Amino acid sequence: MKYNFDEIIDRQKTDSIKYDLRKLIFGREDVLPMWVADMDFKTPDFIIESITSRLNHPVLGYTLEPSGMNDVIVEWMKVRHGWDIRKEWIVAGPAVVPSMAILVHAFTDPGDDIIVQKPVYFPFFRTITNHGRNILNNPLKAKNGRYVMDLDDLLEKITPRTRMIFLCSPHNPGGRVWTENELKSLADICLKNNILIVSDEIHADLVLFGNKHIPTASLNEEIAKNTITCMSSSKTFNTAGLATAYVIVSDLKKRRIYKDKLNDFHLNIGNIAGLYAQEAAYRNGAEWLDQLLNYIEGNINCLEDYMQKNLPEIKIMKPEGTYLVWMDFRDTKINPKKLKKFIIDEAQLGLSDGELFGEEGYGFQRLNAACPRSILKKALEGLSRAFLNAKKYEEK
Repeated sequence: MKYNFDEIIDRQKTDSIKYDLRKLIFGREDVLPMWVADMDFKTPDFIIESITSRLNHPVLGYTLEPSGMNDVIVEWMKVRHGWDIRKEWIVAGPAVVPSMAILVHAFTDPGDDIIVQKPVYFPFFRTITNHGRNILNNPLKAKNGRYVMDLDDLLEKITPRTRMIFLCSPHNPGGRVWTENELKSLADICLKNNILIVSDEIHADLVLFGNKHIPTASLNEEIAKNTITCMSSSKTFNTAGLATAYVIVSDLKKRRIYKDKLNDFHLNIGNIAGLYAQEAAYRNGAEWLDQLLNYIEGNINCLEDYMQKNLPEIKIMKPEGTYLVWMDFRDTKINPKKLKKFIIDEAQLGLSDGELFGEEGYGFQRLNAACPRSILKKALEGLSRAFLNAKKYEEK
């Protein structure tokens, strides 16, 4: 079946965070929103049909996971990622970030240090500090137009109270798909220092241009026992509003600890729509996903070509995975302190400001390219027009 990703869907007045909070977030409602990491494509019909079929039953009481859900997850991991898991390793739960918060409570104590690698997905920060833990920042380094891990810096910073690392794999916002050697080197350091790896792999399926996602826990059995993997079908199939995810924990003791803490928070009962969506996604979604990835690659190539021809002073990190583009404005004449306002007022774009992802994001913006290509082109043209009227925002 051929899917149409060029179709424009009107999401306004649907209580969409991306569209209906524009006035609050950006100060005006006429910005083109390309910030929140959900897609402007239709959620696939086979997911809508699965949810609708279940909701046709007149009772929406407490529910178990669909009987085949874990089986299709096992098959998906094997086919898409070459990772052999067992269905008893899978624990369904709330969205990925709440799952990570539960893991913080389950495996660390107040005052412990948790490693992050900035710039990185900013909800990580509050998930640590709001629960009385400390952020240990191991900044990524830019090398040849992409981020790499600075493991020498990490070794210098590890403290006796470093208990956990939040690994973003694939990386948001930089779009890196970490190699086997990079993951192995990091995992070995964590093993030697008794640091639990919590690997956020929500973008695992969104891998581009021939790159391959390697689940951290697939490296070897020893690393698997020291890794808890957080995943969801939500980014891949555009169902983020259903707040459903799962963790994969091969170590029995750790799995029991996580389940106990999940029960403590009364988050062990699933969302009916989310569970049925997830089962349908993994059972029927391969063809749709292949076409989606091809379309997103086309969008990224379109963006890269346009920027090189029209705005070469703006550097982009071409993503190896995700549909997010990390844009570096530091070589422009725009005063970095005025960059956010410039993007909003002159380009009429709503992007994610780089500083949200840590101080290392100063002078950057993140653009969500998961939209019809006509919308992407409109955004790029707006950016070009803005630079024609940029003098009042320039460095002084």
